[in-house]
Amino acid sequence: MEQSAAAKRPKPSSAAAAAGEDRLSALPDDVLVLILLRLDTAAAVRTSALSRRWRRVWALLPELRFPTGADPRLVASALASHEAAISYLGVEALDAAPDALEACLAVAAGRLSGRVIFQNRVSGGNAGGDGKEETGDLGSFELPCFESATTVSLDLGFLGLAMPLAGVFARLTDLSLRSVRFHGPCELGDAVSSLRCPCLQKLSVSKARGLANLSIHSESLIVLSLQALYGLQQLNVGAQALKKLALGCCFTHGRPVANISTTQLVSLQWLDSYDPKSVQLDGLAQVKSLVCTFNVYDSHGSWCNRGSQQLLKRFQALLSLQISLFYPKDIGSFQYAMEELTKLPCLTSLAIMIRRNGHTFGASLFHVLRMCSDIRNLVVLLLDLEEPFMCPSGCVCGHSMDWNTEELTLNFLQEVAIDMEGTDHQVAVVKRLFTWAVVLKRMQITFHPSLSECKVRELHQMLSSFSGPETRVEFYMYHTSGTMKFDRKRYLLGP
Repeated sequence: MEQSAAAKRPKPSSAAAAAGEDRLSALPDDVLVLILLRLDTAAAVRTSALSRRWRRVWALLPELRFPTGADPRLVASALASHEAAISYLGVEALDAAPDALEACLAVAAGRLSGRVIFQNRVSGGNAGGDGKEETGDLGSFELPCFESATTVSLDLGFLGLAMPLAGVFARLTDLSLRSVRFHGPCELGDAVSSLRCPCLQKLSVSKARGLANLSIHSESLIVLSLQALYGLQQLNVGAQALKKLALGCCFTHGRPVANISTTQLVSLQWLDSYDPKSVQLDGLAQVKSLVCTFNVYDSHGSWCNRGSQQLLKRFQALLSLQISLFYPKDIGSFQYAMEELTKLPCLTSLAIMIRRNGHTFGASLFHVLRMCSDIRNLVVLLLDLEEPFMCPSGCVCGHSMDWNTEELTLNFLQEVAIDMEGTDHQVAVVKRLFTWAVVLKRMQITFHPSLSECKVRELHQMLSSFSGPETRVEFYMYHTSGTMKFDRKRYLLGP
């Protein structure tokens, strides 16, 4: 039957076969565009050499993606030859010159109707990305006004950036600026105001210099993230529609000075100095989620711990709290500071992020849990899984073992997720959690990717024996690359 069907199929003529008949070129433009969208833009441009038919097809692409190391001058030339409206532009340059970058973005601004994602990688260092000043001027340029863009994301490798003095970003909803040195007569706050960014909903600025004073007044802003604004002295935010605010490592010198006015805030991440005498936070009545930090070992009355305590006191109840517990590598010169943390709000969900630097954390975990016995969900994540560090023998972190014997009843805790590196200490912590959580329904344990298959099987069997029949225990393993780095993606292990 198959031979009969094959015999009926039309065979290409010998002339067509010899000539290598081009059937793709006969397809309509919209189909050819779909084919080229599967290529990066440089490869798509090279198809213009195939024939006259293909010469202009790439210029109809609505999305342009230039590969790593793309020269902004060549990108600008390609954009100038492009014919269609651009809904997406992605460029990853290497050590871009500011004048070439300015020319490239100027051409893009006139043609873009959607998103632009531009990253400038810097070879041989971070050009001041650690907060320390670097010698030498990398140059600067002025950002063009993207009148029709909806998303602008720039990672500039600490090139200097001047905001445009005029123009309206009429359709811009999402602006992200990273690794930037701000300068020029136009302030960032003026450029992102409602007058010039009437639709802006999300603003993210991270690893930036030159923002000693930042004032933002926006009627449309919903999400604001400010991270590592080196040298920030004063912050003013007036955004009544703001729902999510994240602030971290901005006020690193001196007392924080901030005035933040909003009425709809539901999520607050404050990983920075906090002083109620100089920080005015209005509109916290609707906040449901809080992120803060605490040093487990510190000098007495440190600004970090004192500020976190004062911030926590402003909330009677929250749906979720994420608290980061930090251990210094050498804790010999510090005091155990957890006793300074005396009260937490009423909580439904609690996430504890622990950067332990090799130290045991049972005592600090126990201290936090006994202040929030009404939680229903608990997550315990280890933040330094990629940088294993062993504390010295006899370290004071292991002196307090009361957590392993004292009673604690978590009457409402139903779900727990915890990281596991396989140490005896961590096994003991998991065992105590099974004891404390009297109505536990689900336990998720995620193993470190460095654990051998044999060790995982051993832990799997041991940890499973701690649970009762009413608790479903699930085991996961983090994904990892060849360099042992991973991004918290995990997969479920079999029974």
